[in-house]
Amino acid sequence: MLYASPYELIHQLPKGYRILGIDPGSKQIGLALSDVSLMLASPYATVKRGKVSVFARYLQELAQKEQVGGLICGLPLSLDGDFGPAAQAARDWIIAVSNTSQLPACLWDERLSSSAVNRFLIEEADLSRKKRNAVVDKMAASYTLQAALDASKNQ
Repeated sequence: MLYASPYELIHQLPKGYRILGIDPGSKQIGLALSDVSLMLASPYATVKRGKVSVFARYLQELAQKEQVGGLICGLPLSLDGDFGPAAQAARDWIIAVSNTSQLPACLWDERLSSSAVNRFLIEEADLSRKKRNAVVDKMAASYTLQAALDASKNQ
């Protein structure tokens, strides 16, 4: 099921469940996990992108292990806010993942999340390109999830 906003998704969660943030890339998928109070997002993992059925099975196992009750997937809108081909692909993909895994989901604008994370990793952490590539996707997922959690608290 695809919810219209993180607020709606969060308010249907049973108490004590977490949200998994997803940054879907073309080659790998960044994952971030909220705490049970739904206040803080933390980078969790990066997985190779493959078949939806395999990823959905991974999510079902992760949901049991970590008490995940929903998904917030980054929506790559164009810089001007238009819903282009990349956004449509992300929407179609998360609907398929949600339906297959039986985990409710919503989309959240993730424009410039990878850019912001890369800039931070270069300027503040002084990481090489190779080291940045190993963490940027899960950090972008965390950045997007944190923004969605913060926005839902303000509603």
